[in-house]
Amino acid sequence: MSKLGDLGARLHRGEVGYDFIGNRKIWYGLSILITITAIVALAVRGLNMGIEFQGGAVFTTPKTDVSVSQAKDYAEEASGHDAIVQELGSGKLRIQVGGLDTAKSDQVRAELAKDLNVPEDKIAAELVGPSWGEQIATKAWTGLGVFMILVVIYLAIAFEWRMAVAALVALIHDLTITVGIYSLVGFEVTVGTVIGLLTILGYSLYDTVVVFDSLKEQTKDITKQTRYTYSELANRSINGTLVRSINTTVVALLPVAGLLFIGGGVLGAGMLNDISLSLFVGLAAGAYSSIFIATPLVADLKEREPSIKALKKRILAKRASAAAKGEPLDAADDLSAEAAVVGPRAGRRGSQERRG
Repeated sequence: MSKLGDLGARLHRGEVGYDFIGNRKIWYGLSILITITAIVALAVRGLNMGIEFQGGAVFTTPKTDVSVSQAKDYAEEASGHDAIVQELGSGKLRIQVGGLDTAKSDQVRAELAKDLNVPEDKIAAELVGPSWGEQIATKAWTGLGVFMILVVIYLAIAFEWRMAVAALVALIHDLTITVGIYSLVGFEVTVGTVIGLLTILGYSLYDTVVVFDSLKEQTKDITKQTRYTYSELANRSINGTLVRSINTTVVALLPVAGLLFIGGGVLGAGMLNDISLSLFVGLAAGAYSSIFIATPLVADLKEREPSIKALKKRILAKRASAAAKGEPLDAADDLSAEAAVVGPRAGRRGSQERRG
C-alpha cells in the first residue's frame, strides 16, 4: 500500500488525525480575514466587467504586423476608452473597447483601419448593447438563487437544517473569495466567468456532502453511548474523508491549472482566463471550506442542542471521574460507542485480545 493510502486508512480508523474542530477558531478567523479582504477589494477596485455587461464594440482585424501593445495604444487613442487586445491565429487581432455606441464604433473602426494600415471593410465590427449583459446577469442571479434554495431544501431533508445552513455559508464563502480574487487581479468578468462561478458550486457542495454523509453515519444514535462527543465524531469524519477530498480536488485542479497557467499564461489565450480562474480559485476554496468551515460550523450548531450538550457533560464527567481514580477509559466500557463509529477500532481489537 502507498504511503498516502496507508495514511488514509489510518485516518479512517482514527489512529492519527488533526484536531480540525478544536482549532476551528483559527480557521474561522482566517476565513473572516480573507472574506473581509475580498469585500474591501470589491468596494475599492470593483470588477473589470466585460463588454457583455457594460456594452461596447469588438473589432476583428485581418492579418497585421502591428503588435498587441501598439494596437492597444491605437484603439485607446481612437476611442478614448480602455481597450483589450488579443492576438488570434494567423496574425489577426481582436480589439475590444467598452462604452461605444454605433456612431462612435464606426469612427473608431475607420481610425483603426488607418493606423493598422488595413482596408476598413476588412475589419469586422460587432456592437454589443448593455441590455444584453443585464439580461445575462439577471438570469445568472436567478439561477444562483434557485440553486441555493434547492441546496438548502435537499440538505435539510437528506441530513438536517444545521447542515443545510453550514453548506450555504460555505457556498457563500467560496463565491465571495472567488469574486474578490477577480477584483484583486483585475481579470475581466465575462459570460465565461459567470459559467465558472456557477460550476464551482457543484464541486464545493460535493466535498461538503461527502463529509456530511460520514458524519451522519457516525453520529447515528449518538446519545446511546458515552464515549465520544459530537465534536469528536465530527473531527473523525473530517479526518476519515481527508485524503479522499485532497485527491478529488487535486485531480480536478490539474486540468484547470493547465488552462489557467499554460493556456492563458504561456500561450496567451486570454479568453481561457475568463473561466479557468474562477474554476481554479473556486475549487480550492470549496475544498478548504468543506473541511475547515462547513463541518466545524455544524458541530458548533449541534453542540447547542440540549441532548448533545447533556451528552458532552456526561462524557466529560465520566472522563474526569476515571482520571481521578487513575482508571484508563477503554472501548470495552461502552461497546455501544462502536456502533457510532464507522470502521475497525484499535481499542476494540485490544479489548478482544485481553478477553482472549
